[in-house]
Amino acid sequence: MTSSLSPGWRHRCPFCNWTEPDTDAIVYTCGSCGKNVEIEMVLSREIARRLKDSRIPGMDRWRPVLPIRPGTPAIPLLIGDTPLYDSAALAKDTGFSRVLVKDDGRLPSASFKDRASAVAILRAMNLGRKTIVAASTGNAAASLACLSAAVGLRALIFLPAAAPEAKIAQLLVFGATVFAVDGTYDDAFDLSVEATRTFGLFNRNTGLNPFTREGKKLCAYEIAMQMNWSVPDYVLIATGDGNIISGVAKGFFELKTLGLTRAVPRMIAAQSVKSNAIARALKTGTLKPVNATTVADSISVSLPRDGDIAIDCIRRSRGFAIEVSDREILSAIPYLARKAGVFAEPAAACAVAALRKAARSRLIPKRASVLCLISGNGLKDIKSAKSSVQKISKAIPVTRKTALQTLERIL
Repeated sequence: MTSSLSPGWRHRCPFCNWTEPDTDAIVYTCGSCGKNVEIEMVLSREIARRLKDSRIPGMDRWRPVLPIRPGTPAIPLLIGDTPLYDSAALAKDTGFSRVLVKDDGRLPSASFKDRASAVAILRAMNLGRKTIVAASTGNAAASLACLSAAVGLRALIFLPAAAPEAKIAQLLVFGATVFAVDGTYDDAFDLSVEATRTFGLFNRNTGLNPFTREGKKLCAYEIAMQMNWSVPDYVLIATGDGNIISGVAKGFFELKTLGLTRAVPRMIAAQSVKSNAIARALKTGTLKPVNATTVADSISVSLPRDGDIAIDCIRRSRGFAIEVSDREILSAIPYLARKAGVFAEPAAACAVAALRKAARSRLIPKRASVLCLISGNGLKDIKSAKSSVQKISKAIPVTRKTALQTLERIL
C-alpha cells in the first residue's frame, strides 16, 4: 500500500548549502565542497496530519516523508514496527527515571540496517537499477542481500574476510555475490567505491548514499509514535561510520519541524575506545582516522564515512560521546539479556555499556529518560556472546541422575 502524497525534496550540502533538485541523477557527495550530502524534504502541517492519522503498518506509513516516487511498489517484508520496551529493571539498576530499549534486532535480517537498505532499494527501483553494491562489516550487507532477494535485485557485497561467519552465511543464503576482502572495512569500502565508478553501479554504502539516512530516520518517527508523540531526553546509539546517529537525529529534527514533537533528544554516540574517531573529533574539532580494532565489528571503523554530518547532528542536539572498553561492551551483552530480555550483538551492546557508564559517572542526570537503540541481534556473533558469559556462568554437564541431584541442591 502506498501514499498518493508526492513528497518534495532535494539534495543539499549541510556545510556549504550546495543544492541539487530531485532528478534521476545519482548524487553521493556535494558538487561544490565534496562532502556528504543530505536529502532535504519539504515538510508541512498536512504531512504531519497524515502521518498522525495513518494506520498503515511498517515503513509505508512514513511514505509522505520519504524521497520515493508515488506508486513505487512496497518491499514485501515488514520494515519497522519493532518493539519499544520500557524497562523497569534497567531504570532501577541505573537510577534513571526511565530506560527504554528499542529492539531493532527484530527486523527481517536481524539488524537496524534494514531501514536504510529498504529506502536505498526503493531509490534504485525508481532509477531502474537491477544491481546494487555495498561494503559492510556484515550487517548492512546481510540487510541488502535479504531485501534485494525479496524484490528480485542483485546484491554485490564487499566485506572484510574476518567478518563473523554468521553474517557471511546470511549473505550466501540470500544469494548475494560476496567478495571477502583481504583487509579492513575501510579497504572494503574503498574497493566498493572503485567498483561503483568503474562499472557504473548503484552504491548503497552507509555514509555515502544519502538515501540510507532517510531510512534510518524512520526509527525516530517510530519511537515518537510509540511514545504517544513525545521523545526521550537522551538517545544512546552505538556509533562507527556515524550514519545511524545522523539518520536518527535527522528524524527527530524533522519531527520537531513538523510539530509532531516539542523537543529533540540529546544524541549520544556510544563508541569503543578502540574505534573512537567521532568521540575524538568532538573533543578536538578535527575528524581523523584511528586504528580501529574493537571486538564490536559493526562499529569497527577507522575513518567514519559519515563522520562530519554525525558530529554536526550530535552538536546541534547538544549531545556528546561516551567511550567504553571492549570488556564493558562484552559484559553488557548478558547484562541487557538478563535485565531486559533482549539479546544484542557487541556493537548494539555498546549503547548499553555507555548507559551503565553514564550512570556510574553521572554523565546523564538521574531524572532523565534514556533510550538505548539495539541495532543488531546477538545471533549475529555467537562467538562474542559465548565469550561474554564464560567468566560468569557455564552450562552444567549432567546425566539424568546428576541433573536431579543438582536441582535438589540448588532449588
